[in-house]
Amino acid sequence: MRDAKPYGFDEQRREATENHLSSVISPLPSEEPQVLHADDSLLALEKPSGMLSVPGRGEDKRDCLWSWAIREFPDALIVHRLDMATSGIILLARGKAMQSALSRLFAERRVEKQYEAIVAGRLAAAEGRVELPLICDWPNRPRQMVSFEHGKPALTEFRRLNFEGEDRTRVLLLPYTGRSHQLRVHMQAIGHPILGDEFYAKPAERDAAPRLLLHASRLSFAHPVSGREMTLVSEAPFQDYCKMPTGLRRVDAPSPVLPEPRTGSG
Repeated sequence: MRDAKPYGFDEQRREATENHLSSVISPLPSEEPQVLHADDSLLALEKPSGMLSVPGRGEDKRDCLWSWAIREFPDALIVHRLDMATSGIILLARGKAMQSALSRLFAERRVEKQYEAIVAGRLAAAEGRVELPLICDWPNRPRQMVSFEHGKPALTEFRRLNFEGEDRTRVLLLPYTGRSHQLRVHMQAIGHPILGDEFYAKPAERDAAPRLLLHASRLSFAHPVSGREMTLVSEAPFQDYCKMPTGLRRVDAPSPVLPEPRTGSG
């Protein structure tokens, strides 16, 4: 098992390759993060789509979830991230000791993460798993790609929630590993890219939603101080997007709970 390390060790390359996202897409109208939970040890915030988790390079990319959080909680520190296009629950530590403790929970896979998404097409399987190794597509960064030779192990389980019209499916996604863009690449690899995906969806699928329809909807873990089991829930904010007709283009468009895993690698 790899050692737990606070944000900054393995994240720097991913951060550097993803910072240009804000120049690839025009951000949606500004939304404020929401505080879902706050105590003396940690914060749980709901990040809107279009907001960076941490500052990017350049003054125009300084506004982010972390900079918003420290206005009210000056001791807030990043533990993990969500892609800029993804919305949902994100944890921040209050102080370095708690940052190390929470980082250890993530590294040891003692945090259960669940996402909700709407994908293209009608997903035939009621549930299943995708186990495909991933690596950065360096010439096309921040895109990731499947590589059986050089990729790192990546495992995602999915469960079909319901069909949204004739050609869309709402799914629950549970990543056992935390590779960059893992859910997005895995769903594209099985022929069901997430709607609104700038990198992995075909143009019609990309333009079928005004944002990436991926939301971190649930986090469960034992509080590092009290030991109390915590479950944080956030409703996906794209309930109305499933009603949009197929092919509706964005005006700003550029050219049920799964079981705790017993084993897993990554």
